[in-house]
Amino acid sequence: MEARRSIGWPITLGVVLIGSILALGVGWVVVSIAAALGSKNAEFYWAILGVGVALLVLVLVGVILYLFLTIKAIALSQRQSNFIDSVTHELKSPLAAIKLSLQTLTRRPVAPEQQADFHRFMLADVERLDTLIDHLLDAAKTLQRRPQPGEETTLLEPVLTHAQQAVVQRYGVTVDSIRIDYGPLDPAALKVCGRRADLEIVFRNLIDNAVKYALPNPRVEVTALLLPRGRVAVRVADNGPGIPLTERKQVFRRFVRLGSELERSTAGTGLGLFLVKSIVQSLRGRVIVKERLPPPGSVLEVELPAVHG
Repeated sequence: MEARRSIGWPITLGVVLIGSILALGVGWVVVSIAAALGSKNAEFYWAILGVGVALLVLVLVGVILYLFLTIKAIALSQRQSNFIDSVTHELKSPLAAIKLSLQTLTRRPVAPEQQADFHRFMLADVERLDTLIDHLLDAAKTLQRRPQPGEETTLLEPVLTHAQQAVVQRYGVTVDSIRIDYGPLDPAALKVCGRRADLEIVFRNLIDNAVKYALPNPRVEVTALLLPRGRVAVRVADNGPGIPLTERKQVFRRFVRLGSELERSTAGTGLGLFLVKSIVQSLRGRVIVKERLPPPGSVLEVELPAVHG
């Protein structure tokens, strides 16, 4: 509710200011025209009227631009606040669990079977922290260094396989839950423009998101297609709840996560899809969201320049 109010006030103020400027401008124009028609010095009045209208348009454009920038800044501030809340939660939850496990192990005797369970839980929490830190480092490196399409060429098959294995290990799902299909294409000859490190960030985030939102029974299909004009498309389809049509562009913005931070059950920082879009666009590609047919689910399609030969 507080977030809506903070955006609502500048919108209301901007509408009032724009309305006031228009009302004053129209009244002034009417009075000026009447004065010009009834005056012997009509040319002078028409010249003043022209200058006044031009200044009025400039003021009106300035108010509209200021309103737009204010709303944009407030929205970014809210997304940054959500990001901080999310990262704080992602840091505190595993640390609290590790602390509790260590306190239990040091304060009383624990059976060997229980010790093994505690060690397994702590290892999972450490991996969760490690994944979060890697994600933040990926974001920092990507923002500081924009990938260039002509830098390197990369085989697509090992990138997709590595992303599949990393996500399988992270969520403990079976390899069969993430199926990679190349159709009639030869995986050994499928190359795209871009550094392997950048492409791994792209497809690891896409497959990770697909599995995360489809738990506990994910069915993810990764399909590689050859498109006209020397392009390659990789589609990542999941069986999760899907992304509403009105929010399909918003999910690629920085710090954006759907839903409320207080009610969200999935981990994340709101940077994954932002990184995907930033890297793909810098490689002269594009990424779009589609609805999976038949629903439920969503399809994220990445299109990249292919390398032949």
